[in-house]
Amino acid sequence: MVLAFSAIARTVAAPACHKDNVLSQARLPQTPYARCLCFSLCHESLFMPSLFEPVQAGALSLSNRIVMAPLTRNRAPGALPTPLMATYYAQRATAGLIVSEATAISHQGQGYADVPGIWSDEQVARWKTVTDAVHAAGGKIVMQLWHVGRVSHTELQPDHQAPVAPSAITAKTKTVLIKDGVATFVDTSAPRALELAELPGIVADYRRAARNAIAAGFDGVEVHGANGYLLDQFLRSGSNQRSDAYGGPIEHRARLLLEVMQAVCDEIGAQRTGLRLSPVTPANDAFDPDPQPLFEHVVRALAKLDLAYVHIIEGATGGARDHQQGARPFDYAALRQAYRTAGGKAAWMVNNGYDRALADQALAEGADLVAYGRPFIANPDLVRRLRDKLPLNTVERATLYGGGAKGYTDYPAAP
Repeated sequence: MVLAFSAIARTVAAPACHKDNVLSQARLPQTPYARCLCFSLCHESLFMPSLFEPVQAGALSLSNRIVMAPLTRNRAPGALPTPLMATYYAQRATAGLIVSEATAISHQGQGYADVPGIWSDEQVARWKTVTDAVHAAGGKIVMQLWHVGRVSHTELQPDHQAPVAPSAITAKTKTVLIKDGVATFVDTSAPRALELAELPGIVADYRRAARNAIAAGFDGVEVHGANGYLLDQFLRSGSNQRSDAYGGPIEHRARLLLEVMQAVCDEIGAQRTGLRLSPVTPANDAFDPDPQPLFEHVVRALAKLDLAYVHIIEGATGGARDHQQGARPFDYAALRQAYRTAGGKAAWMVNNGYDRALADQALAEGADLVAYGRPFIANPDLVRRLRDKLPLNTVERATLYGGGAKGYTDYPAAP
């Protein structure tokens, strides 16, 4: 059985007989043929990966395969985590893994009002209360490390300077400022191109942020290489028109991302490091006319690092799963195969519009982890709701960004 051998090849602590396996709880038919068929089906189902079984992702021992995806909520005034954030994350600690909201690695890396940072001692101390709360609730949490690049505004930058980018090309997108206590969408500011001599400093900021995340009690980090932010801007020809060693051919455009990944792995260990990619998303004006060879090059280069996981957004972030850039649909199976063929062993995390049935299909086809975003906002007990097939609460869109407890920590658990 191909599926059985595929599942065995994973480093998974699977239960002997999962309660979702109806056959295992049924009385076996009495005819020899029926008993044989039933045993075969039951045996195969035992090797089918389940969302609710433990799994290993690098050094991270996870209680299930369900991941809470990073979700920006704009509730960290002054870039400082709050006690309310500790409550919010602890409520969702039944996820096998929580990926924190995107967290700026430096003041320059900020792009939205009231998002947290990880460059100061005070931020580290504040985040420690969050990780302590998650761990006390039995959860695991990693920090998503973020530099927004050109997706920012001068009001958010040090000394109101221009945001930075691979090239001086303004992103056709919005950012969020807080005006009179209300989250307000505004156009991003025109960026300036980073000088070649500045790039080692960007790498050093990621390294410092990773070190600070571990000091703050996080179980690891996820480097944000997706959704049109700085590292993604360097990858894509639509935003990177440099002519030096960090622009032009694919190998050059991927250089900064790979340098950051190596630095973070060197600092905290590869098995506590993940990476998020979004090959075809149009988010924040991200574009490349031929993403397949670009991202296959990236994952083949990543294979030499013993990462905890690779996190792939399929389609348009928060939108159509079949969105494509360029002349051909993106082949996600080929992307995973390119990584595996190059020797990559990290857990493969999939994301975007997954329900229970689609998640089960993804696991059967070779995924290891499934990330859920907005369903976790309104359903702190999402793991239980998925397991028991309970209805989901609806997200209150008006409270997504900014505010207090309403629409943040007051969503009810299922009775």
